[in-house]
Amino acid sequence: QVQLVESGGGLVQPGGSLRLSCAASGSIFSINRMGWYRQAPGKQRELVAAITSGDSTNYADSVKGRFTISRAKNTVYLQMNSLKPEDTAVYYCYLNLKTGWGKAPEGYWGQGTQVTVSS
Repeated sequence: QVQLVESGGGLVQPGGSLRLSCAASGSIFSINRMGWYRQAPGKQRELVAAITSGDSTNYADSVKGRFTISRAKNTVYLQMNSLKPEDTAVYYCYLNLKTGWGKAPEGYWGQGTQVTVSS
């Protein structure tokens, strides 16, 4: 199977920075798309940023110019700068991948990491 392990969350003051990482391991044949979602209390989970196997990226309007998604092999990163209190949420990584030749792609979620922006 596939395991995703997230790291890098924590408490930061407004204007600060954090870098999230999500490392995938296990039966990975190819990765189509990697992304970061977040869910604040009382709100629906929303897409923050995504990157394809061809390195095309897209971002939520609320984070454009402040967050950068990148990838290296089976790890996806989210560099978060100029953090605001409204960025406070649990952040989840998501990978769409194949576990073998001819198999249909499947989605996998990380366990979530808390990001709190507060003075």
